Amino acid sequence: MRTEFHQQLDALNADLARMCEMAGEAMQRATLGLLTVDLEAAEQVLTDLESLARLRRDVDHAALSVLARQAPVASDLRAVVAAVHITSDAARMGGLAAHVARIVRRRHPQSAIPDDVVGQFSEMGSLAVDLADDAASVIVDGDPVRASRIRDDDEAMNEMHRRLFGAVMSPEWTHGVPAAVDLVLLGRFYERFADHAVAIAARVLFRSTGRTSLDPDPEIPNPQGGRAG
Repeated sequence: MRTEFHQQLDALNADLARMCEMAGEAMQRATLGLLTVDLEAAEQVLTDLESLARLRRDVDHAALSVLARQAPVASDLRAVVAAVHITSDAARMGGLAAHVARIVRRRHPQSAIPDDVVGQFSEMGSLAVDLADDAASVIVDGDPVRASRIRDDDEAMNEMHRRLFGAVMSPEWTHGVPAAVDLVLLGRFYERFADHAVAIAARVLFRSTGRTSLDPDPEIPNPQGGRAG
């Protein structure tokens, strides 16, 4: 019975990882549409979102089936509960990619972003894809080093978002109000995408240890004495 249960968990984790990969692929395609004014790429994101939604429904059903049939307790129960929450985070990541794609579609055939921020959005898009890939890997292997990298990359994304907001609020901004609104929204979409990757890493940590934060455990002594963190 326990062998069957853990096989079900492994299958569940593989599907969760695939959801993260799909969200990363969607954001990669949405960013391509944003940077190159590619309407076809943006429309493909919206189509792919339907596949992600179907997979989410399948994973949710599988998780609830495990709960009903196996009645897990302790760490096994945490694993199933974490899976249910991770489906939500991964689906929202895909939804944020779709928001980027909709802005591309709305502004087409014009670009939604001025030339002077193209490089910054290229960086944000690349980082978002890395975050999604790392989240997928953490789900499967629970690697704490990779989980820590997700937290660090999220901080980098936050800093890029702050720089973008600063550019919009600067007296030197010359691109008008509609472009400013688009940039603020787009920056927020990328920032929230990163936040959900962090949430996934934290849920994996909860699954393994019962802790709910990626920050170092304050109860674990560090090599210099005192407490970590």
